[in-house]
Amino acid sequence: MLTKEALQRAVAAISQKMDENKELLVALDQQNGDGDLGIYMSAGFAAVKESLSTAEEADLGRLLLKCASVFNEAAPSSLGTILSFGYMGMARALRGKAEASLPDVTAALEAGVNNIMEKAKSKPGEKTVLDALCPAVEALKQAAGQSAAEAFALAAKAAAEGSEATKAMVPKHGRAAYYGEKGLGLLDGGSVAGKLIFEGIAQACEGK
Repeated sequence: MLTKEALQRAVAAISQKMDENKELLVALDQQNGDGDLGIYMSAGFAAVKESLSTAEEADLGRLLLKCASVFNEAAPSSLGTILSFGYMGMARALRGKAEASLPDVTAALEAGVNNIMEKAKSKPGEKTVLDALCPAVEALKQAAGQSAAEAFALAAKAAAEGSEATKAMVPKHGRAAYYGEKGLGLLDGGSVAGKLIFEGIAQACEGK
């Protein structure tokens, strides 16, 4: 069951993942970007973690809307904006709920991903964070009836496989798009960030 406390644990786990992998994300971004991906992802999730730690609001929709604002301010980058769209989509789906079941959370994550695709004019297969997020959400949908720990373990696996698949893709967005086919063989940093998000959630579900 997702509550404010469970959301706090999940974001704390994601924040730790981003901190642990900050240099990896920087290195991946330096291949065809500004090299600041790890810095912004670490700062963004740390800011959300801090915001949630002092939040008195129990409404998950309101909490996630605040997360969107805090994250966008702390991570002023293209991926920061994109993930903020995800928070906003989830916020709308969970508005008025202080507790959310696994199906509710799955539907909210799908709403978040759909909002990203709509706002960013992007879709899976274009070498972006969506190549990790979309398979993860699909895995959650397929895991209906399983425990949250089991479902998010499968989602994290799907996100990792989706991220790895970006090596075979040509980038279509942002600075990376200028490199065209030179991007083949390179792992997309945004997709790795997406993978880390689901790894963190899975870890929180396991109580680690």
